[in-house]
Amino acid sequence: MKQIQIIEAKHHVGEVVQIGAWVANKRSSGKIAFLQLRDGTAFFQGIVVKSEVPEEVFTLAKGLTQETAVLITGEIREDTRSKFGYEIGVTAIEVVGESQDYPITPKEHGTDFLMDHRHLWLRSSRQHAIMQIRNEIIRATYEFFNNNNFVKIDPPILTGSAPEGTTDLFETNYFDQKAYLSQSGQLYMEAAAMAFGKVFSFGPTFRAEKSKTRRHLIEFWMIEPEMAFTHQEESLEVQEQYVAFLVQSVLDNCDYALDVLGRDRSVLEKYTTLPFPRISYDDAVTLLQENGFEDITWGDDFGSPHETFIANSFDQPVFILNYPKAIKPFYMKPHPTREDVVICADMIAPEGYGEIIGGSERATDYEFLLEQIKAHGLDENEYSWYLDLRKYGSVPHSGFGLGLERTVTWLSGIEHVREAIPFPRLLNRIYP
Repeated sequence: MKQIQIIEAKHHVGEVVQIGAWVANKRSSGKIAFLQLRDGTAFFQGIVVKSEVPEEVFTLAKGLTQETAVLITGEIREDTRSKFGYEIGVTAIEVVGESQDYPITPKEHGTDFLMDHRHLWLRSSRQHAIMQIRNEIIRATYEFFNNNNFVKIDPPILTGSAPEGTTDLFETNYFDQKAYLSQSGQLYMEAAAMAFGKVFSFGPTFRAEKSKTRRHLIEFWMIEPEMAFTHQEESLEVQEQYVAFLVQSVLDNCDYALDVLGRDRSVLEKYTTLPFPRISYDDAVTLLQENGFEDITWGDDFGSPHETFIANSFDQPVFILNYPKAIKPFYMKPHPTREDVVICADMIAPEGYGEIIGGSERATDYEFLLEQIKAHGLDENEYSWYLDLRKYGSVPHSGFGLGLERTVTWLSGIEHVREAIPFPRLLNRIYP
């Protein structure tokens, strides 16, 4: 007997196979039992017809409880009525692991309840679909950067200094000195770019921000490319090509997940058209002020309502260029003709999803960088290795960071970033 996974059903139509699965739900009439089965790859239906199986099989099918693990034997057939397109005509059932009083029932549950049971909530069809899209974005990320000759480098998670100041860092004891959980691998990626030319990292980052917005997590994953001999405009082209590649990959490979989530493919298809629009920070402030945002003045950072309005004005991901120097980190390259802004850009996702990428060209002048480190109240000795990069063959270089969970949230069309990571860490949540 061949054992297959549900996702492989289309290749076995007309064959009798065995599938290991869990019973997500069931319903029955007097003569037919309908089993909603899942195995981690997909969900589909098992049909048990009383007249076609031994009495004990039909009795067992009717008595199966939610999330009982089973081995199902039966014939794969097409099912044009379902989105998945296939089902199994069940001939035998073996119970592998019973489930009693499963807490997440088909009824409505509150968010706190679901988050307390996140270890079980992941089994639901919606959460499964979101994680499938997350997985595709991860797979496509490696494909994109490997195809473009980037080398993956893993920066440390424990660091002795901070790229953007220590205010929002988690501090820990590192034997006889202080250490911090990384808020970004960027500084290390700059060192790697000087060794390998084009590099990227992909790992967890930590921000001790006391924020409760739908866009914030305490622990999240970042993709951070860094490129030597690269100016900002060239970096922007890589960024938009990368994002368009992710969108197209989700469209090509996540049909089932998009169906489950009800995500409109025609909307996503708009985000594969390049180039993405660009607007300067100056013009963005003017745009907001001319449209009733009296709370914004030049020099302010943009909040969620501001980013949403700007993105909606273009109906595509949009780059906001050259923010004020005072609200950006110390390492950004100064503008060649203005002292008040730096060469940087944020990519704002449409549909109200906010910033998904932050990037810049990096300062290359040793004396300027040293001055900035001192001006930001940072310890020069802690950054001596970083300054070395400007002493030994400094070159123009640029990079960016894409937040994985925000991108998953956007492409999935869901409301809150907490569903975009398997086990979210929030301001008041570290369980489970």
